[in-house]
This record gives sequence, structure tokens and C-alpha cells, in this order.
Amino acid sequence: MISHLIHKEFLQIRRNAFLPRLIVLFPIVIMCVMPWVMQMEVKNVVVEVVDIDHTVASQRLIQQIAASNYFIFGGQRASYAEALKDIEKGKADIILEIRDGRYLIAANAVNGTKGSLGSAYLSQIVASGKGSPSLLLYNKHQNYKLFMIPALFAIVMMLMTGFLPTLNIVGEKEAGTIEQINVTPVAKWAFILSKLIPYWLIALFVITVCILLAWLVYDITPAGPVWLVYLLAMLLALFFSSLGLIISNYSDTMQQAIFVMWFFVVCLLLLSGLFTPTRSMPDWAYSSTYVNPMHYFIDAIRTVFIRGGGFTSIAHQLFALATIGLMMSGWAVLSYKKNS
Repeated sequence: MISHLIHKEFLQIRRNAFLPRLIVLFPIVIMCVMPWVMQMEVKNVVVEVVDIDHTVASQRLIQQIAASNYFIFGGQRASYAEALKDIEKGKADIILEIRDGRYLIAANAVNGTKGSLGSAYLSQIVASGKGSPSLLLYNKHQNYKLFMIPALFAIVMMLMTGFLPTLNIVGEKEAGTIEQINVTPVAKWAFILSKLIPYWLIALFVITVCILLAWLVYDITPAGPVWLVYLLAMLLALFFSSLGLIISNYSDTMQQAIFVMWFFVVCLLLLSGLFTPTRSMPDWAYSSTYVNPMHYFIDAIRTVFIRGGGFTSIAHQLFALATIGLMMSGWAVLSYKKNS
């Protein structure tokens, strides 16, 4: 019985002119475009230097700044006041004053991200010039794509396995075809599984495409076991497909389902630590990460991809994802009213 229902789901997907193209093109677009634009790297920061000492060490430091890929050397100024005028006119972003062997870094913080990260980069160069270089572990070249690409898997999985089941059920409600299922002897669990399994298989396909693109386009491969990436993806797919079915069970129209799903997706995404560290959040916001499967997935997949962690390194995240996913799938079965 369930095999026939799954076959029906794949027939519906294949007959839809849009869905097969979306399933193939969406992960390609996300993986080939987003790593270039979704990054916190700050480059082309204009630095002006006020060198009062004129020593060999200060000249060497100026040469290091000019050779850096992150900075544009704006030249030397005779005084701090002269350099400050350039910042006020938007011609410079950071001032480095060298006086009596001391270093003063003044950054334009109108753009807070550019000011803080730019001054941090410059501080590293100054520290390195004084004989105290930073020690970078795992991501030694500070490649931001290596940090973002594993997390982008979460976005692809969320949209593919969350929205599609939601729209599938509500679409059948609006078309009236779900009423034909309701009058058959098909059990609720069989109906729910027939809705989930196709999207779990789609999730396997999508995650394979993402891994291949990360390797072919960016030469990035998991430092840890690949099977853990698939396991994490399937657990996340279990949660989002169940969430999609729950929302569809309580929704009567496509518009209602989309808005409710979008609300949860945005909240889960912004509170997951994808863009900003969760420890930087207020305490009330950080407490939400304990029930946020996106947070567990992103934390675990970055551990596998970047640090090369194994099963024991992410056992906590795996347990949390499995627990939340099973609870949501149980809710999906219970909330489906077969005879409604």
C-alpha cells in the first residue's frame, strides 16, 4: 500500500513542470552564488598612516599594510588631524598613528562591521610585526567560504524538505484530492510516511549535489566522515518535513501555510548561529538555541567539515536532532485528521 502512495507522490512531482527544475537548480544556485555574497570578510579598507617615529620598524609595518589583500594604503599624513579630515570626507576608513613606539588605531565605525573587523585585521598585522603572531587552527587561511558552505547546506535542506511537503498537502486540500484519501482505509502513519519519504530521498539527492559542487567549484571537502554529513542531513530533513506537515494540517489555504512556514523558517535561521555567533546573542535569545535544530545542524556540520570531528564530537547534536525530529514526526501523525 505505502509503495503505491510513494509512487503517486513521485508521479505528482514529475508531472509538475516546475518542481523537478527547482529541485535541481536550487542547490546549484545556492552553492555557486551565495558563498561569494554571504560573507563577513571585509576588504578594500583604506588605511592612512601618521608615522611620527620614522623608524625602520615603522616603515616595515607600512609595507606590510600596503601588501595586505585586505587594505588599500591611502598614503602617509603629517598629522592625526589631517588624516581625520580624510575620514570625515569618506576618503579613508582607518588611521594608524605611530608615535614613540606606540600604535593608535582609529576606525570609522559608521559601518560597524567594517570598522571593527578592519581594525582587528590591522591589529593582527601590528602584533605580527612586534613578534607576536596569531595562531590560527583548522581554517588557517581564514577562508570564509569554508566556514559558510557547510551552513548553506542547512538553507537548502530547510527550503527543499520544509516548504515542498507543506505546499504539497495544502495543494491537495485546495484541489479536493485529499478527501479521496480520507475515505480510503489507508492508515494515518502510512499516509504521513508516503508524504515524507519522497522528500527524504530528494534530500539525499540535494545534499549529494551540494557536496559535489563544494568539491568541484571550491575544492572544499569534509575533513571528517562523509556519512556523518548524510546522517545530519537526514535528521534535519526529518524535522523540517514533519514541521511542514504539521503546518499543512492546521492550514486551509496555500497563502496561510506559506506565511506560517516562512515565520518559523526566518526565526530558526536567524537564531541558529549561521551568520552571527550564538554567544553574542542576549541570554533570552541564546536560550532558544537549545530547541533550535538548525543550530545543532550548523554546529555539527561545521565540526565535521572544518575540524574533522567524528561521531563522538557531534554525539550531542545528533541526539538533539533525533529527539526533536521524532517529536515533530509524532506530532505530524497525531495532528492529521484523516476523517475531517
